[in-house]
Amino acid sequence: MSERISQIIEQLKQLTLLEASELVTEIEQTFGVDASASFGGNVMMAAPQAVEVVEEQTEFSVVLENVPADKKIAILKVVRAITGLGLKEAKELVESAPKSVQDGVSKEVGEATKKQLEEVGAKITLK
Repeated sequence: MSERISQIIEQLKQLTLLEASELVTEIEQTFGVDASASFGGNVMMAAPQAVEVVEEQTEFSVVLENVPADKKIAILKVVRAITGLGLKEAKELVESAPKSVQDGVSKEVGEATKKQLEEVGAKITLK
């Protein structure tokens, strides 16, 4: 660095913030430049943010939410076919809605079960 530049740097170090701001404004106007535009050099980069990975749900529960009284027998038959429960156990499951009919099943199996139960009038949700 030349002696002249060293002297200028030393003088700049002695400026107050207000004087430095005025100097920047004057340089921008005199030379037609914009001090806020950064063209290479030391560019501050933001630190990378942690990215939350959302895993796709692979296991679902088929939940019997509501059983209309007039559809109870048809729903009971489908629940027995799906679960393999006896008549008494299937009846208790249907009467205790909201209740899970299947747990830990794939989306495809859950959708198929939901479709079967909705066709006979049950209200179903996949969770």
